[in-house]
Amino acid sequence: MSRGGSSAGYDRHITIFSPEGRLYQVEYAFKAVRLSGITSVGVRGVDSVVMVTQKKVPDKLLDPTSVTHLFKVTDTLGCLATGLIADAKSSVQRSRMEAAQFKYENGYDIPVDYMAQRMADVAQVYTQHAFMRALGVVNMYAGIDEEKGPQLMRTDPAGHYLGFKACAAGQKEQEANNFLEKKVKANPAMTYKQAVECAIITLQTVVGSDLKPADIEVGVVTKENPKFTLLTEKEIDGFLTAISDRD
Repeated sequence: MSRGGSSAGYDRHITIFSPEGRLYQVEYAFKAVRLSGITSVGVRGVDSVVMVTQKKVPDKLLDPTSVTHLFKVTDTLGCLATGLIADAKSSVQRSRMEAAQFKYENGYDIPVDYMAQRMADVAQVYTQHAFMRALGVVNMYAGIDEEKGPQLMRTDPAGHYLGFKACAAGQKEQEANNFLEKKVKANPAMTYKQAVECAIITLQTVVGSDLKPADIEVGVVTKENPKFTLLTEKEIDGFLTAISDRD
């Protein structure tokens, strides 16, 4: 566990900086997300937000419908949690509580950026206290804002939150981000269909194999239908067929 030399023992405690100014436990939380074995992609179009992630069922005896990384926070706000699934469910539960509290106090649904801010604030507090552990999960939030339109936000274990045109998380995060940069630069104003195809192609490229409908999950929100919706395997198959026909 300890490293020897100047950093010896600094990774044992979440609240203590190493002499180089690093918090090793927070860095390990990021590593836990990368080692979770799945990659997730989010893409924001002009009229929609699309989130795609791998779906791995670790045991043949498991009911595949009970394995998911996409969660509904409110009717119009969806969350894609990448990382340790138990931490993810705890984080989503807190998100739902924050959303319910906000609606009770203000009378309207929580905006996507405020949700990301609240959850990032909570994550940041988790890095300050010795009796807490940073959650090994990166959350992406998608929704349609009444004033700003489609919104894609990402929060991480350090308490950092930012809005994105497109982003990735998990095992092949860097490769996916590099691929998305080129895609977004080539077409900065994607339609719903283009955004879904872009997200799926990105995931296919970085995973390095053709995906089957049962291998991925797709969550979408559009201006036309602002409710957070999970696509069925049949709908996903339609997009995969369109992509393979074009290739």
